[in-house]
Amino acid sequence: MGNKKIAIVGAGAVGGYVGAHMVQAGEDVTFIDPWPAHVEHMRTHGLRVTHAVDVPEFQVPVVRAIHLTDVQQLAKEKPIDIAFICTKSYDTEWAATMIRQYMAPGAYAVSLQNCMNEEALASVVGWGKTLGCIASSITVALPEPGHIHRGAGKHGSKHVVFRAGEVHGRVTDRAKEVARLVGYSDSAKTTDNLWGERWSKLVANVMQNGLSASTGLSGHEIVRSDPLRRFATRLGGEAVRVGQALGYQLEEILHLPPETIARASEGDAAANEICDAQRIKDLSFTSGSQRPSMGQDMDKGRRTEIEFINGYVVQEGEKLGLTSRANAAITDVVLRVERGELKPDPRHIVDLRLN
Repeated sequence: MGNKKIAIVGAGAVGGYVGAHMVQAGEDVTFIDPWPAHVEHMRTHGLRVTHAVDVPEFQVPVVRAIHLTDVQQLAKEKPIDIAFICTKSYDTEWAATMIRQYMAPGAYAVSLQNCMNEEALASVVGWGKTLGCIASSITVALPEPGHIHRGAGKHGSKHVVFRAGEVHGRVTDRAKEVARLVGYSDSAKTTDNLWGERWSKLVANVMQNGLSASTGLSGHEIVRSDPLRRFATRLGGEAVRVGQALGYQLEEILHLPPETIARASEGDAAANEICDAQRIKDLSFTSGSQRPSMGQDMDKGRRTEIEFINGYVVQEGEKLGLTSRANAAITDVVLRVERGELKPDPRHIVDLRLN
């Protein structure tokens, strides 16, 4: 199984993290990325991986990295067997289109991304070649070319980080192979509930990413602020209710039962106490300076995924007649910050008085 040719399309934080561990384990990995400085650093120095706590840093000194302009050379090589799509959600279709022509007849593509991108991926490669993999509470960043940093240690048996699954829900050899490959990085399993797992991860992102992008704060700073933490619960509760209405079997979200988050968002005092206590407890497992990925994007002047996270909850809720007022509000704020109309500030959220 180790002779499969693997492509990591988008060698950023998540793609670089799992890919570096695969290379360290002896897998045949090609990294493809649009950032020239990152590609050149990988070609010259490899990839360095660090963790905030408990894990020694390591470096894979020799990796194969190619820029988007060089992808055409894959036509002269053995075809790709497994393509991990690790780009931002808005880049899913073009990334899949780019790599599809270099895939072997029996190859498949894996969405290892935030958000619900399997349908977009399948629109290019076909449902029969589409798998999903969720990275839960992974907290990784790409602070500089060639350097992947995880703002925590490895979760191991305490929390299963990677969940790989087929869109039809059956556990297959392909899903097991994906779990094996990402399992070099941290704990992994196959799942027969890809859609429920995916929506549950979406809820976790709903509760964290937009808040960091709109306020300029780290995850720790957000949780330690009573109004922002309560607003996060409101965001999550709306997303939980939409997911339930869509028929998804939701899994644990930020170490909390989905129904507890939903009830807390609707004013249940006991549920709110449980949510507050768990969110604060979880701070001990991550770095205080770590910002969710959308906050990192805002720092770098990049487009965020707000329309594919909080905006997606609003969109899907509207189809069912459900209003997601808090998610609509934060989507608007983040887009205004992204366009430069506002500067990141906690007051954008606190002044909404929706917590």
